[in-house]
Amino acid sequence: MASFIIEGGHKLKGEITPQGAKNEALQVLCATLLTDEEVRIKNVPDISDVNNQIDLLRDMGVKVTKNAPGDFTFQADNVNIDYTESQEFLTRCAKSRGSVLFIGPMVARFGKASVAKPGGDKIGRRRLDTHFLGLSKLGADFHHDTENGVFHIESKSLKGTYMLLDEASITGTANIIMAAVLAEGTTTIYNAACEPYIQQLCHLLNAMGANISGIASNLVTIIGVKKLHGAQHRLLPDMIEVGSYMGMAAMCGEGVRIKNVAYNQLGIIPYTFRRLGINVVHEGDDIFIPKHDHYEIDSFIDGSFMTLSDAPWPGLTPDLLSVLLVVSTQAKGSVLIHQKMFESRLFFVDKLIDMGAQIILCDPHRAVVVGHDKQIPLHAARMTSPDIRAGIALVIAAMSAEGTSRIENVGQIDRGYENLEARLTALGASIRRED
Repeated sequence: MASFIIEGGHKLKGEITPQGAKNEALQVLCATLLTDEEVRIKNVPDISDVNNQIDLLRDMGVKVTKNAPGDFTFQADNVNIDYTESQEFLTRCAKSRGSVLFIGPMVARFGKASVAKPGGDKIGRRRLDTHFLGLSKLGADFHHDTENGVFHIESKSLKGTYMLLDEASITGTANIIMAAVLAEGTTTIYNAACEPYIQQLCHLLNAMGANISGIASNLVTIIGVKKLHGAQHRLLPDMIEVGSYMGMAAMCGEGVRIKNVAYNQLGIIPYTFRRLGINVVHEGDDIFIPKHDHYEIDSFIDGSFMTLSDAPWPGLTPDLLSVLLVVSTQAKGSVLIHQKMFESRLFFVDKLIDMGAQIILCDPHRAVVVGHDKQIPLHAARMTSPDIRAGIALVIAAMSAEGTSRIENVGQIDRGYENLEARLTALGASIRRED
């Protein structure tokens, strides 16, 4: 098991460019299954979750060509359906959250799909009802093999319909859209997720010949077509990585520029950091975070206690609450962090408390942070990364702390952050990997 050894107190300075968006990559990679023609995708991040998805596609029979770093061409003209029903494939799917995104394209093009209950972060319940209810409305038959933990979906022909989703699930919306593009007739999805990842998926599908309107809204209309063709697509910068670097720069920086962030696609993220007192300078398509000797948490207009909570887009993504929480530990003032979507995501705060942070964990969803105003630095500790986003928050905490920290199980962090130690070392951090 790999660990990061981090010597705190080193100041960050310079420029860093975010990788391609992980969550977008997992969706558009699966969309390549919808055609037998070549689909070229650029700015693909070199991280374990994405690499595992590419390996699964290759083993399914998809031709995968690496044109250059981060630049791949996929051609699904000879998919091995038998392999997708094998125990080997199902076992591998169980280790990857992104594998659930195979369902929509496979049912749409090949009439059936099987997938094991997907893995991923241990952050609480992540139900799949929206996926299967949506596909059922399109005419697919769904069977859950509870003994083996396998989901089977079949359909001789999908037909468009109206549906109101029970939750604005991002992956659920993606699966339904990918199925509906080849369905007969018109599909209308209300309460659809509309995150930039979904918008990008729709743009790719339209480039492949789909007919999708309502992009960027929660009311999406898809007129089914008989066949899709090849296309080219470039992934957005990863907004979660952008936010992670903003947090690092605020706590540990002496002037850090985050390059080419697709600022207009960041939504409420820059505003949220500003509410913590962070000076976020927007210059062109870059974000510059100057040195912060001090930053003060804002309050609401009526003077009441600041609360940061997650919400479906265009609200705040839950993936950044861990970073915002750790940044708050060195602010002046107090803030309530309310993680609404996942009931286990705040349990990493006990590690920050061990480092000297003043945090009250009210319940599985809420934590009150009393900032130190950079007067009492965190101290080093030995920790284990429980998931991707908590892991990066612990990295930020260790970089700001006095002494040398060890973070174990950093394979979790590798799932979402490309070549992290080398990129942070280039900014001035003292971080090395130990296997």
